[in-house]
Amino acid sequence: MPIPKIAVISRRSHQINRYREIIAILVKYGFGDVLAKLELQKHLEFGESFIWGKAAANIAALSRWERVRMALEELGPTFVKFGQIMSTRPDMIPQELISELERLQDTVPPFSSEDGKRIIEEELGESVDSIFKEFIDTPIAAASIAQVYKAVLTNGEEVAIKVQRPEIDRIIEVDLEIMLHVATLIEKHLKELGTLHPVEIVEEFARVIEKELDFRIEFAHIERFARNFQADPTIYVPSVHRELSTSKVLTMEFIGGVKVSDITKAELQVRYSGKDPKVVASRGATLILKQIFEHGFFHADPHPGNIRILKDNVICFLDYGMMGSLSARHREDLADVLIGIINYDESKVTKAVLKLTEPGYRQIVDRGTLELDISEFIGVYAYGTLEELEIGQLLNSIMNIVAGHHLKVPRDFYLLAKALVTIESVGRKLDPEFNAVKHAKPFAESAILKRMGPRRLVEDFSTSAIEASSLMRDLPAEARDILALIKEGEAKIRFKHEGLDPMLKTFDQAVNRAVFAIVLASLVIGSALIVHSGVPPRWHEISVIGIIGFLGAGMIGFWLLFSILRHQKM
Repeated sequence: MPIPKIAVISRRSHQINRYREIIAILVKYGFGDVLAKLELQKHLEFGESFIWGKAAANIAALSRWERVRMALEELGPTFVKFGQIMSTRPDMIPQELISELERLQDTVPPFSSEDGKRIIEEELGESVDSIFKEFIDTPIAAASIAQVYKAVLTNGEEVAIKVQRPEIDRIIEVDLEIMLHVATLIEKHLKELGTLHPVEIVEEFARVIEKELDFRIEFAHIERFARNFQADPTIYVPSVHRELSTSKVLTMEFIGGVKVSDITKAELQVRYSGKDPKVVASRGATLILKQIFEHGFFHADPHPGNIRILKDNVICFLDYGMMGSLSARHREDLADVLIGIINYDESKVTKAVLKLTEPGYRQIVDRGTLELDISEFIGVYAYGTLEELEIGQLLNSIMNIVAGHHLKVPRDFYLLAKALVTIESVGRKLDPEFNAVKHAKPFAESAILKRMGPRRLVEDFSTSAIEASSLMRDLPAEARDILALIKEGEAKIRFKHEGLDPMLKTFDQAVNRAVFAIVLASLVIGSALIVHSGVPPRWHEISVIGIIGFLGAGMIGFWLLFSILRHQKM
């Protein structure tokens, strides 16, 4: 989502009221000092007295990160989503803040059913009564971007209808403009926070939230997910009604079942006696690992509220708005990281981590220091057993090391680590003996073996042959174009010397000092000859011109000596 940049905000601007509200909340939670440093009074017309307030005593007693989380919750949907997404980015924000952001609640009061029905009718072009045999006015779930209704189609099928909040796209657009403006001011005025690249963070958030606002993307996610698991009887994917879905309305099969968290509750054991927690834990881990290593397309938010258990311990995932993707190469690199950690092979882990990072960042890393840090990290786990390892925590630790060396990995790796941490937590609640590393090891080994399989070798050879053929086909034409440009005098070759500027600067300084020394010597010798010759005019029988020459030489000499001493170049 491209965000218009704000230069100066006027009272007539559509952002002003929202900006007032945001600043009032930030002041309430004790961030008036930060606002003061941003020099907002230059951009806003409501004066310093509104900005430089103090937090209430009960708020001031809280930690800074607690106040950040509470402020985000009060700021509304855009900021709650922002906090939730940033909680997956340990490369950008401190771990203490991540712990607070993970507590953000995406629950808000529901909007009116009249608005919900109006949006459904506007989007689908028919009245609710003609589309549904029954429509339950009370929503079964409400979140920051949408809420869900239960209804019955004319053929008797129960469906869940996800409806986008009224004007939520406009609200988010205004909030994003303000967030980008504040991020720009942070980079300008708060250098200690500028290293976090706040503008880049806001722009990335805009891209993510844009996808969540288009329910057609979630519809495509569900269809892709269903194709990946169409032959797997341990998982059920809800069907979507394409004709009853748009960018703001998503109609899908209603899923009953049991919340995964309910099957372990003692008071519900009799009611859900057919559900086996250990089987569910094992199947859930297997399904997540299949998504990661086999399909490269995984559910990025598998928390208990998004998992239902159906008959015969069949698992159903809900809410496909946030999904992650991994290329085949990245899946292999991830497998190398896991196997390297399990085998305590720091060299293998280091190589795999460097392959995962974006090429432009590899040149600045000290590989020896990186390998030493990874070796120390692995040493922490070397004294434990395989049963004690937690795969999500392992990947989070590796991501922290990567961030510490200013390397950058694809964003979806952070979603992957968070998904694994979540599924491990759910698995341990279902089965105290649950161990995700044991489940992951065969998947990682299989991914590595596939790399050397006959089919993969044939595919690689075929791809290389096609690329070589394309190169040979295009080379003559491209060479002819280059020769034509040279012949017409339009081809230019530009050389760029790296690292020569400091040397050239030093050389220039040395030459300048040599020139000054020669001028100084010439002045001294010339002045001495003039004095000796007695060239008029004279003062006390001494040539005035000679005296001036000596004074000039003295000034130049003292200046040259001072310059040398200042730069400590004696």
